[in-house]
Amino acid sequence: QVQLVESGGGLVEAGGSLRLSCVASGSILSINTMGWYRQGPGTQRELVGTTTSGGSTKYTDSVKGRFTISRDNTKRAVYLQMNSLKPEDTAVYYCNGEIVDTHFIRTTYWGKGTLVTVSS
Repeated sequence: QVQLVESGGGLVEAGGSLRLSCVASGSILSINTMGWYRQGPGTQRELVGTTTSGGSTKYTDSVKGRFTISRDNTKRAVYLQMNSLKPEDTAVYYCNGEIVDTHFIRTTYWGKGTLVTVSS
């Protein structure tokens, strides 16, 4: 079974930093694009950013300059470094990955989400 496991969520004060990790495990042949999404109180889930297998990144405008996505293909991990956090960043953060399993089936997998709370 392919699984994404997230860690690093928690409570942080405005202006602070937090680093989220997401590690993929299971019968994986390859991992292509990975991404981070979030859903705040009373809002729809939105894309935070993505990283391709080669490490190229894209971000939504609201986090540009503050958040950084990176990946470690050896560890099958994607990270979200969040700096200069604002209360409006409070949300459940989800990682996902476009993964090809050992049966050559491509599927987008999602983590269960981790809560990030930014206090004012």
